[in-house]
Amino acid sequence: MTLYVPATEQLVTEILVRDIRRSTAFYRALGFALLRDGGDFVELGWETHRLFLAELSAFHEVTGVAQPEPPAFPLANVRVMTPDVDAHFRRAQELGARVVVPIADRYYGLRDFTIADPDGFGVRFASLLKQP
Repeated sequence: MTLYVPATEQLVTEILVRDIRRSTAFYRALGFALLRDGGDFVELGWETHRLFLAELSAFHEVTGVAQPEPPAFPLANVRVMTPDVDAHFRRAQELGARVVVPIADRYYGLRDFTIADPDGFGVRFASLLKQP
């Protein structure tokens, strides 16, 4: 199959947020880079990948929609691979992020944890477990 766009341009997650400034600050404090700020739409980066944040006002044709309250447990998450997941866990704790899955070694070969962003979306940081 021929690629239509580079692989890092496909399957980009866009998260609907209540307060774009608060959410942007949260993700930047976790290590995401600010790539573009359009006011009610923000493009963040991790290595060569993108994550979009948008307030309802970014959808100009949509009216009369209310955002639901954040869920008790994230309905979805984005996984971020890092060589030092423990450092990211310490950083998340320093930020006071809500940990929804504590850090641990998993049967699927990763050491990971999941936090919820201010709107209840999950961010899972993970490192490969060292093979014996």
